[in-house]
Amino acid sequence: MANGPLIGKALKTELSGLYHQPGRHYHGLAHVDALLALVRQHRTVLADPEAVEAAVWFHDAIYDSRRSDNEARSAALAEEKLGSRVEAVRLSRIVAMIEATATHALPDLGDEAAKRDAAFFLDMDLSILGAPKAAFDSYEAAVRREYAWVDDKAWRSGRAAVLKKFLARPHIFHTEAFRQRFEAEARRNIQRSIAALAG
Repeated sequence: MANGPLIGKALKTELSGLYHQPGRHYHGLAHVDALLALVRQHRTVLADPEAVEAAVWFHDAIYDSRRSDNEARSAALAEEKLGSRVEAVRLSRIVAMIEATATHALPDLGDEAAKRDAAFFLDMDLSILGAPKAAFDSYEAAVRREYAWVDDKAWRSGRAAVLKKFLARPHIFHTEAFRQRFEAEARRNIQRSIAALAG
């Protein structure tokens, strides 16, 4: 296994190039930076913060709004790029975290500490749902631009269906820390967005 950080300078440069591709209005480098800031805030409660950082860097590395396998392809890229740098068990946890962003359901990692890390990672990815109104509205507009090829009627029904799934959960967020910080605002934002989509 290679020494040094999981995501070294060369890999950061390579991944940054992917996040700068055209058509990324939300799923770009600013999203990665926001998540990395949340990793720093919660570093002391993470069992393997470097693995969570790796998952952040790779989770949207492959992004094409016309495809439904972006998470699997991003996870495969992580396997390819990190395979020689990290032991198999740790790599499988990183891959599982990335794949879990497809549904935001907690993956079964067979290890409580790893499961808690995954819970924090998934909550970080969804934290935008609980952002202040203006930031949430900017996020919604940016995602709409990423799906500019979808006609308005299909967008309204499809986006509302996605948002309703989050609203139907007992909790949007997996961790108590994120529930306390973001849950109430996330529910308000989502309800407001669903109403606007129906209007």
